[in-house]
Amino acid sequence: MARRTAAVLVALAAVTAVAGPGTGTAGAAPPGTKDVTAVLFEWKFGSVARECTNVLGPAGYGFVQVSPPQEHIQGSQWWTSYQPVSYKIAGRLGSRTDFQNMVNTCHAAGVKVVADSVINHMSAGSGTGTGGSSYSKYNYPGVYSSPDFDNCTSQVSNYADRWNVQNCELVGLADLDTGEDYVRGRIAAYLNDLLSLGVDGFRIDAAKHIAAADLANIKSRLTNPGVYWKHEVIYGAGEAVQPGEYTGSGDVQEFRYAYDLKRVFTSERLAYLNNYGEPWGYLSSSKAGVFVDNHDTERNGSTLNYKNGANYTLANVFMLAWPYGAPDINSGYEWSNADAGPPNGGTVGACWQDGWKCQHAWPEIKGMVGFRNTTRGQAVVNWWDNGYQAIAFGRGTKGYTVINHEGSTLDRSFQTQLPAGSYRDVQRGGCVTVNASGWFTASIPAQTALALHTGARC
Repeated sequence: MARRTAAVLVALAAVTAVAGPGTGTAGAAPPGTKDVTAVLFEWKFGSVARECTNVLGPAGYGFVQVSPPQEHIQGSQWWTSYQPVSYKIAGRLGSRTDFQNMVNTCHAAGVKVVADSVINHMSAGSGTGTGGSSYSKYNYPGVYSSPDFDNCTSQVSNYADRWNVQNCELVGLADLDTGEDYVRGRIAAYLNDLLSLGVDGFRIDAAKHIAAADLANIKSRLTNPGVYWKHEVIYGAGEAVQPGEYTGSGDVQEFRYAYDLKRVFTSERLAYLNNYGEPWGYLSSSKAGVFVDNHDTERNGSTLNYKNGANYTLANVFMLAWPYGAPDINSGYEWSNADAGPPNGGTVGACWQDGWKCQHAWPEIKGMVGFRNTTRGQAVVNWWDNGYQAIAFGRGTKGYTVINHEGSTLDRSFQTQLPAGSYRDVQRGGCVTVNASGWFTASIPAQTALALHTGARC
């Protein structure tokens, strides 16, 4: 969602706290055999292109998600990207040419491109955008004028009232009347423009604030109406708008998954994760987009983030090993001020420099992308836990993972369904031998993991 200040970020999170189960007809999971998305938050398009070639493609990432490409208000804060002023590709992160080159380069590396798309609202003020367009809150010359916005000009204030949520202004941003034919057509034209440049999917920002029927209508107008997309719909108990309403046209981001992972990893037992997914009340796995954190939640404290050390790393390992939903890996930058924009204006000279965290390239996380691709479609088998903070499980005959969240080394033998042979541990390196009966013995240090799969042999 768009945010304007850290205070607003926290306040909004409080009223839209974590997605109810629902039904739908669309098989919305990302197409192909690679369903992991690297979300390169506020990376310039040129830097994204290089990362597709050097890291994402070779690691097996199926998708890269880029921050909103359209022209937006000026300012250094990250949330300026979420206040569009036109549909020109002329934001902080690069030009139309930069964007096109990035898409082509990523495709050449075998990585598809998802564009974060801000179509619920425009800006909250007036001025000149990053591409030179003049605007005021309800007037965007050549794009929208006052009649194209909803009549409610007060802020969203009551999440128990559907009309208030979907017709009033999210943190004071001019709310587009997506029930209007012209507005629907104009939004579809923008998305079609991105499709013409080769975009493979869309993340729909603030989808909760747009009626599901409006989004379905907009999607029906696309040159590829079956294109992959995922809705940002934050679950809130007792709220009028529920995530399950949106599964007919795409995936829905399952915020409860991330919220519950934080709770389990920080104050409960990993042993509780043995049925993680639908039995916890979540959306169907085929409809759910999952994550450990995203750009909003890492800042508002509702989920784990890079500051949480082993809890964060191991939660990502679990997410990639466990067969529920389509995972996003949040990859951003260090921050102390929650409003702070990207280092170097979004240019990434190198990972782990200038504040860039590059979580997608952490060895523990990157190694699990190949694990997930190899084990796709394989059931969970041979679950083991110690009743507390150590768990292990297999994925059919293709993989096996051990996560030791205890405070001391875990020494034991594990039963798998892996074929006999020598496997490379994609967590810590080294080789592990599985015998003819499927057993192996290992020592896993505290707060680390072990992961073996048939695509990584010694």
